[in-house]
Amino acid sequence: MFEPVRADLEEVEREFERQVQSKVGVIPEIGKYIQKSGGKRVRPAVLLMAARLCGYSGPRAILNAAVVEFIHTATLVHDDIIDDAELRRGQKAVHSQWGNDVTVLAGDFLYIKSMAMALTQDTLDVVRLLCDVTLRMIEGELYQLTKNGVVDLTEDEHFEIIRRKTAYLFGGCAQIGGMLGNIGEQGELDLREYGFNLGVMFQLVDDLLDFTGEAETLGKPIGGDLREGKITLPIIHLLQNGGPEANTLIRNVVKDRDVSAADWARIKVLLAEHQSIDYAYARAVEFGESAKRHLLLFPDTPERDALMALADYVLWRDR
Repeated sequence: MFEPVRADLEEVEREFERQVQSKVGVIPEIGKYIQKSGGKRVRPAVLLMAARLCGYSGPRAILNAAVVEFIHTATLVHDDIIDDAELRRGQKAVHSQWGNDVTVLAGDFLYIKSMAMALTQDTLDVVRLLCDVTLRMIEGELYQLTKNGVVDLTEDEHFEIIRRKTAYLFGGCAQIGGMLGNIGEQGELDLREYGFNLGVMFQLVDDLLDFTGEAETLGKPIGGDLREGKITLPIIHLLQNGGPEANTLIRNVVKDRDVSAADWARIKVLLAEHQSIDYAYARAVEFGESAKRHLLLFPDTPERDALMALADYVLWRDR
């Protein structure tokens, strides 16, 4: 799927490693640890393929792809502290290895470094976009914290969290590709909408994996979102349709920040009975189809095919 930009993604990895160097030894040490943990590099791939779709391939695409990976990584590092998550992609989270104080500052380094990188060879329009996306992501994290443990979260509130924490960065990645290729305002908007809808779908499916995935595959404990007080779309739907039993089970898990194997099994049965998983998948499908529609005006190229295939892969990756 990423074959059109495989060589570019390898360059992004090298750029990440080069830019994370510092005379303060713990910074490159943490950078190497993060790189070793893997990750799909979806966001850089979206930027690189969007740029190629618009006729651009060159060093500015590599640089900006590394920038968005820095921003995304900084977010993950800070999120794991906030969530007190012990694992990330199957290995100890950075704060579990180095402690909260060092990890907060490492995340700050990644944020500031990303903007310093963008300023080295890019237009202010791209830098403004990156700043706007980063601010929205931080606002999203703060907004989610205010809603943590709120069992009666509405769908609108949940989607606002998704838009800010995930979708705007995906949209920005695709739009930057268009900006590098000088595709014009309408082309940029179509790419932004592709990325934005892809990001919403990505997060909806990621939330579903908490109920349908395996702990070994996820690299984190099953049911972690609910135990952390995060109410996602399947749970919102179940609370609306599952009656008193579902309501009591969910509220007890959120209150206790823990769930027994028996209660978790019962929650999964109720999710199936009330088609809450199917409902969330259906919403993800809507966003996936919307994402692909925004690509239809672009030339039929391997890059467009790859971006189309990415939407399908994100939707069905756990089935």
